[in-house]
Amino acid sequence: MQLLYEKNSLSLGFSPCPNDTFIFHALVHKQLGQAGAWLPDFGAASLADVETLNEWALAGRLDVSKLSFHALGQVLEQYVLLMAGSALGRGCGPLLVARENFSAAKLPRLTIGIPGRYTTAALLLRMYSPAPLTTRVMRFDQIMPAIVAGEVDAGVIIHESRFTFQAHGLLLLQDLGAWWEQETGLPIPLGGIVAKRSLGKERILAIDRSIRASVVAAFACPEASMPYIRQHAQELDDKVIREHIGLYVNQFSLDLGEEGLAAVREFLVRGRQLGVFPRVFAALPLTSKEL
Repeated sequence: MQLLYEKNSLSLGFSPCPNDTFIFHALVHKQLGQAGAWLPDFGAASLADVETLNEWALAGRLDVSKLSFHALGQVLEQYVLLMAGSALGRGCGPLLVARENFSAAKLPRLTIGIPGRYTTAALLLRMYSPAPLTTRVMRFDQIMPAIVAGEVDAGVIIHESRFTFQAHGLLLLQDLGAWWEQETGLPIPLGGIVAKRSLGKERILAIDRSIRASVVAAFACPEASMPYIRQHAQELDDKVIREHIGLYVNQFSLDLGEEGLAAVREFLVRGRQLGVFPRVFAALPLTSKEL
């Protein structure tokens, strides 16, 4: 079957973290084989840290993008959530860490580093602590060094930091993902892939199918993507890379399913209850499946 690519390239953004480069490797390198007669052509993808992607989504910069589910609640008027490519799961949430074993009661007296204003980690910390907290926004890979240097008292860490914080002499104060799971019984929704509603239903569904096909290809031949993953990874240890992928890429990455959608909706509802999201988008389809 001849594959027909979109004549006008669409813009695509995702993070340089192993889970995203693993998922998108086959798609961006046009290795989807017989995935379908029509495929989106994304040209050169833009790789950026998750908070940069969140800010780009707020500005409507990209046609298709990874973003935090916190940011999703801010951009639903312009973007729709795809069913494929998301990062959800159990035992994979952000961690609150520090040099000292602070109690939860002391958190309001601390300065806590967060990996971006619009990250899921930032909103999850707010959900966890009803008391107002003093936070400092910084890039995710700067949080652990800032804690060690005493620039902040504690921090919420994500991505590869989950596997390396103990080597930096840091202590776990709270697994925020575990707290979420205990509170809701649902997996923690971390980040998803969105597409501009203006692309139209046909193209959005084709993009969704293509991303799912890329995930299938990654699972079928995981070693094929390793050079691309290592090229962009923050942590180059192969064991850490494989643990990272194993934790964040799973069945929900193939399809959110009913449980995944329930988790996303619960996260958005709780964010609205906190007054974080400016408007209620109840009348809009949340996902590509609902278009």
